[in-house]
Amino acid sequence: MPSNFLSNTVKIQAIINKTLMECKDIDNAMHLFSSITNKSNYMYTVMFKGLITNNAAEKVLNLFDEMKIEPDQFNLSTLFNACAVLNNNRAMKTGKKLLDEMPENYRNNNITSTSAIDMLMKFGDVESAERIFQSIKAKDIITYGAMVKGYVGNEMFEKALDLFEQIHLSLTNVIYAIVFNACAKLCNDRAMKIGEKLLAKMPENYRNDNIISTSAIDMLMKFGDVESAERIFGSIKTKNIITYGAMVKGYVGNEMFEKALDLFE
Repeated sequence: MPSNFLSNTVKIQAIINKTLMECKDIDNAMHLFSSITNKSNYMYTVMFKGLITNNAAEKVLNLFDEMKIEPDQFNLSTLFNACAVLNNNRAMKTGKKLLDEMPENYRNNNITSTSAIDMLMKFGDVESAERIFQSIKAKDIITYGAMVKGYVGNEMFEKALDLFEQIHLSLTNVIYAIVFNACAKLCNDRAMKIGEKLLAKMPENYRNDNIISTSAIDMLMKFGDVESAERIFGSIKTKNIITYGAMVKGYVGNEMFEKALDLFE
């Protein structure tokens, strides 16, 4: 293949990426993409990701329908993401067809399988997501996170905690936030015990993460442990409107209306 062809292709890829990611100009990016004669799997992945980022997941499926090459594992992961975002009849049909036809050697790729799990959970097809999860030989924390998040999204909070208790890996900030959310929704003795234990052992560097801290505040307020929620709130260096909202909502939920008004002001 001539070196100038490769050079031009790389330049076009860079322009498409810049056009989509920085300028958010979908029409021009699509026009540039259509001008490429021999599109690679990588180029499709770049385009798919850019369209998803720009809230144009439907266009991802349109491009996929025109695709003349077999999707690789990166294409599949991104397509599963697009289907999860869309979550309509077309997305369900496309996503499940892709999953059925997925080569066996891709099924132990954690990135692809995690994207498939996330998609199926969004579809409400928990059983299929569980099957994929069980088939993965070397599960990582991202895969566990997708399952726990999926259970919570489908309001299966006990299952979320069951799976959480099976994790023997270093926890991510996402896991902390999701489990605090599950405990807040359940708000029973088991949830209180798990939530408080998790909070007690949470690494210091996560305590200034507004998403985690807000989830913890919400959970503690649901437990009626206002004092602990106030301590976390007081320790946050840079509070945002979501954090304030969680505190105000918590005060109201605990019928502490004066405190809610004081904080609101």
